[in-house]
Amino acid sequence: MSFDFNKVQEILKTKLENEYLFKTAFTHRSYLNEHAENGHKSNERLEFLGDAVLQLLSSEYLFKNYLNSPEGDMTNYRSAVVCTTSIGEEARRLGYGEMLLLSNGEESTGGRDREYILANTFEAVLGALYLEKGLEFCREFVERELLYKIEDVIKKEKYKDAKSVFQEKAQEKFGVTPTYKIEDSWGPDHEKNFKVGVFVGDKLWGEGQGKSKQKAEQNAAEKALEKIDN
Repeated sequence: MSFDFNKVQEILKTKLENEYLFKTAFTHRSYLNEHAENGHKSNERLEFLGDAVLQLLSSEYLFKNYLNSPEGDMTNYRSAVVCTTSIGEEARRLGYGEMLLLSNGEESTGGRDREYILANTFEAVLGALYLEKGLEFCREFVERELLYKIEDVIKKEKYKDAKSVFQEKAQEKFGVTPTYKIEDSWGPDHEKNFKVGVFVGDKLWGEGQGKSKQKAEQNAAEKALEKIDN
């Protein structure tokens, strides 16, 4: 698949200069397995930078707009909005999946719509925007495309710890405490990714992925809550 730089500019609603930078932001590491000869890089370093930018801007937004909220509440609000599920949803809405450069194998197994890939891409693109457009542009972008959700998160109490809430609901409904099992892990030791399933008895209620077992468990609990509430 060729990279459509004009489409990226449409999605991001701005004129961009560095095509290579944004092509890198949309390059999943699997793509390099089939295109190593061109010296291209994956988006993992930009993801690292974008994650830091996102943490700063979301923290600043909460600090300035929720003057009466204590630290613990602001931490929970932020976690609910910048989690894999949340930012993956926004990346999907923006059409990032269509822009991704993936291996044929990743593409054939649904990689364009895979939540953790989309979430990582959201952070990578933000890292690229920071390098080209600066912090103020990123602030406007994040507030427009992500932080608009905070009010709804607070109103509907979506910020409460997903594992704790799911445990309460599972015990109330079934009289059973959920268990979490690692289903898969990959990547080097310093950058592991985990896939975790949450079970009530023998039934799988949700699967989640993350860069730590704890994040993967939270993601799995979030998925399980969507099912148990329906």
